Amino acid sequence: MIKMQLKNGLRVVMEKIPSFRSVSFGIWVKTGSRNEKADENGISHFIEHMLFKGTERFTAKEIAEQFDAIGGNVNAFTSKEYTCYYAKVLDQHLEIAMDVLADMFFRSKLDGEELRKEKNVILEEISMYEDTPDDMVHDLLAEAAYGSHALAFPILGTEERLQPMDSARLKQYMQDRYTIENTVISIAGNYNDNIIELVEKYFGGFELQGTPQELSAPDFMGDIRFYKKKTEQNHICLAFPGLPSGHEKQYALLLLNNALGGGMSSRLFQEIREKRGLAYSVYSYHSSYSDSGLFSIYAGTAPKQTKEVLDLTKELLFEIRDKGLTEDELQKGKEQMKGSLILGSEGTGSRMNRLGKNELMLGKHYTLDEMISRIEAVQMEDVQAVIANMFKQPFALAMVGSSDKVISGIRRDELVLSSTN
Repeated sequence: MIKMQLKNGLRVVMEKIPSFRSVSFGIWVKTGSRNEKADENGISHFIEHMLFKGTERFTAKEIAEQFDAIGGNVNAFTSKEYTCYYAKVLDQHLEIAMDVLADMFFRSKLDGEELRKEKNVILEEISMYEDTPDDMVHDLLAEAAYGSHALAFPILGTEERLQPMDSARLKQYMQDRYTIENTVISIAGNYNDNIIELVEKYFGGFELQGTPQELSAPDFMGDIRFYKKKTEQNHICLAFPGLPSGHEKQYALLLLNNALGGGMSSRLFQEIREKRGLAYSVYSYHSSYSDSGLFSIYAGTAPKQTKEVLDLTKELLFEIRDKGLTEDELQKGKEQMKGSLILGSEGTGSRMNRLGKNELMLGKHYTLDEMISRIEAVQMEDVQAVIANMFKQPFALAMVGSSDKVISGIRRDELVLSSTN
């Protein structure tokens, strides 16, 4: 891995893989829904869409044609804390990809007519999302966990917030957030020796300096949210305090997740789906942010089975709280994590993503061997420490379904560790 800065201060991280014939190239910007004000929620995602809608040189159709003509892929995504524009192309076509993405990044027109049309596309995206309750419940859970904090804002925004947005507002947001300090270039694959000159050619003219945005860490609220919707299933999520990105005990928490609901051999999957057939989809996951994290559990089940699924879930959580993991679960989890880590590194896209995200959010990088060593170093007391952190206060709960009767009397404090535990 090579890390350097252009003359203007722009950070560039690269990993050369000579045995590959492809290159993945990404522009990472440290802005997402948590950086937005309440009245501009959704603007980060809106800008991501608009950068594909035409520049001073290319129409939206011509941008697509540039990549189709070279057999490459171009796309983008927005998260709560960052936005990424990326392309994967054959090594011989890297400069074409860099040229077009740089043009989109610096010279998008944000045309008023295109903005009006794309606003409608995003409203359709929001409608589609609201028709998918098993996705929607996770946004509801963020609100139950973080209340009115910006980390609870939906990435897509809302119709109410999107409708007043115009080109001037998008340009001002980019002026404030799309700065050199907030941007990282990430490249992985078989690039040529002139790569530095190439990046300097297309990004050396970047001049926009900014002032750091002051962000406040969220408090874990441990609240409850219900959204009434006619569905065949109730979609339920529970959340507990997790760990921020880069935390020293992150691998211990990931091993706990692996045992509880992270795979087909996990306790939740085996007990609720395999043994009792009460749900098709049941799992747990951890979301980490720069200053906080959430450990979440999801299950989708028929209304008449919801109470049983909730009771079983709490029963398994009591077991975890009081007895922790078995030694067998810890060791199997380590092997599974190492395998997933290695297999997930065998592509230019995944490597580009890891480089870009680590540089943008952490400012540091670990080799594959270092990450494997950190996984192997996890001890049972590390797992116990993250368990204690999870159960220090009442959990958050969210549900999308036709009735909230089953959750109306639920005790969210019963899993809290007392001083005698």
